[in-house]
Amino acid sequence: MSATYAETDGLDRTEHLRRLRRVAKVARLMDTAIRIPGTGISFGGDSIVGLVPGIGDAGTAMVSLWIVNEARRLGMPSHKLAKMVGNVGLDFGLGAVPLVGDVFDLFFKANRKNLAIILDHFGEDGLIDDRGDIRPMKDITPKAKTRR
Repeated sequence: MSATYAETDGLDRTEHLRRLRRVAKVARLMDTAIRIPGTGISFGGDSIVGLVPGIGDAGTAMVSLWIVNEARRLGMPSHKLAKMVGNVGLDFGLGAVPLVGDVFDLFFKANRKNLAIILDHFGEDGLIDDRGDIRPMKDITPKAKTRR
């Protein structure tokens, strides 16, 4: 069952979309910002920062938990938040294993999985394209009235 932006904490449509787009940008930056030419492999900050033992994985887990918190603030139900936390925990736990974790980070994209859960819940699957990039959106910012 999907929700709409009207069911969240009184957010208007514009603010709701801004938050979703911000989450999508962070998820892309963390998981798929860089593509290896000629392959279907992409990686992001999670894979790069995760190379620093201990501290890197903890830092990327904090960013991933920010995405979960944004989902909570948008009104996601607790069972979906639990699934998202599970994705973060799996990414953190296996990502912390030397060498194996670095390869795991290339293929398990916890932030992209969590973004998919969020977008599916709100029926905003069209917000990102097949490559995972954010689709351009027309400017919906309210314009200030000017006095003459």
